[in-house]
Amino acid sequence: MSVVWGAHADHPLHQCNSSLDSIVLRSTGPRYFPPTTPAAFSDAEEEGIALAALRKVLTCAICSIALVALFSVHVPVFPSSKVPNFSDPFKLPTQHDIKYQKLSAEQSWTLELAPPHLLKAPLPSRKLDGSSGTVETDKLWKPPPNRDFVPCVEPSPNYTSPTESRGYLLVHTNGGLNQMRAGICDMVAVARIINATLVIPELDKRSFWKDSSNFSDVFDEDHFINALANDVKIITKLPKELATGIRAVKHFRSWSGMDYYQEEIASLWEEYEVIRAAKSDSRLANNNLPLDIQKLRCRACYEALRFAPQIEAMEKENTSYWKEKEIDPIERRSKGFCPLTPKEVGIFLSALGYPSKTPIYIAAGKIYGGDSHMAALRSRYPILKSKEMLASVEELEPFTNHASQMAALDYIVSVESDVFIPSYSGNMARAVEGHRRFLGHRKTISPDRKALVRLFDKLEHGTLKDGKNLSNRVIEMHRKRQGSPRKRKGPISGTRGTERFRSEEPFYVNPLPDCLCKKELPMQTTL
Repeated sequence: MSVVWGAHADHPLHQCNSSLDSIVLRSTGPRYFPPTTPAAFSDAEEEGIALAALRKVLTCAICSIALVALFSVHVPVFPSSKVPNFSDPFKLPTQHDIKYQKLSAEQSWTLELAPPHLLKAPLPSRKLDGSSGTVETDKLWKPPPNRDFVPCVEPSPNYTSPTESRGYLLVHTNGGLNQMRAGICDMVAVARIINATLVIPELDKRSFWKDSSNFSDVFDEDHFINALANDVKIITKLPKELATGIRAVKHFRSWSGMDYYQEEIASLWEEYEVIRAAKSDSRLANNNLPLDIQKLRCRACYEALRFAPQIEAMEKENTSYWKEKEIDPIERRSKGFCPLTPKEVGIFLSALGYPSKTPIYIAAGKIYGGDSHMAALRSRYPILKSKEMLASVEELEPFTNHASQMAALDYIVSVESDVFIPSYSGNMARAVEGHRRFLGHRKTISPDRKALVRLFDKLEHGTLKDGKNLSNRVIEMHRKRQGSPRKRKGPISGTRGTERFRSEEPFYVNPLPDCLCKKELPMQTTL
């Protein structure tokens, strides 16, 4: 098991005190593989070194880490039975050999059900301080039942290849890696809706992270273009004759549906050949869109938008709007708005039953508070790892000053882990959760931070002891927080306008039912 911490020193959440973002767990100890030959990208020696470094970090992370905690708030783990082939880690199975059926009305559930092995009373915890008993460790790693849900992103029979476009769509993405990922996929769908040729999006270079990466530095540009060839025409740059011409610059309205784009935005083609989207985040509705558009969003996100070869081979939210505020950290913590601290993560993992020999992988940037805040976690889980420990300074140097590229490494580890535990619901955690749901509802434990804070305070005040009672209570409150299949949540009752859309569960956090369908069982015949 391994934990990944993704906190950054200048993250505003640190006003909540020192906190941990995510954890990744692995079910077995270290396994070693012979070194691989670096892929050749060019004659540049430093690229070869970078590639080898990335491979080294990813191989070590996946093969020797059991629990990964992303301190930007997420915890992944790698399956013991299989080590993913990271030469193409996000290549998903096609639907050619899979028959599926549409969701029926009776599958309109939205509540997550507890896995069968958690429906009974909590199992006795492994031996903890002041307690006795052992836990069946295989239960810790067993994923929730996926109920035969499989990806179903193939277009309908009526879906056609893109016709001659009416103009060009320029996109300026905004935010950190995962905000940009979601925005790019939404803009693919928007280009389809308004019949535009999409120009490869420009990544955010002006936000909090000040990352100078271009699209091709983070994503596989050629694969992106080719994978979506039957959906949207995509080019790398505007034709020369239009590069300096007049264009319509538009802030697309948030959470907009088909009517807005087909009428208000498409009408701009009457005067302009180029439309520029000034922002890309949350510009498309989560729900009530044609099924083919929803499936296109999933194809873009989970199949087309692959990380660049140099990133995949080795193995944030933006916020230019982060500002210093006067906040009450005690009040925020009591309401569950703060990430778990390293100490709390250690208590939480122990209560769930994960043994102290579980390796913890820290997938993050600079950790707030440094080693002093890691001591409490290290006392319970001494095997702590990080990219900086697994790769040399020279190997990581090409990526060090590029937040999006470093975050991409964390993302890969998190998606492929056995168990992912987000200690805070940030953009990275939510994107990873959705991707893991799409890939088969891999085990993702979502900590009930508000309830846990009350338990942690009782421990601090001496009214509750660290042992079997605590373990049973933690296991009980997380029975139905294991990542089981459920329908995406709609808006909160009583909300209106923008708040109504904001209260919905984002599309990329849970692509069910649009992109996940029940696998059709083979028909039985009787003689």
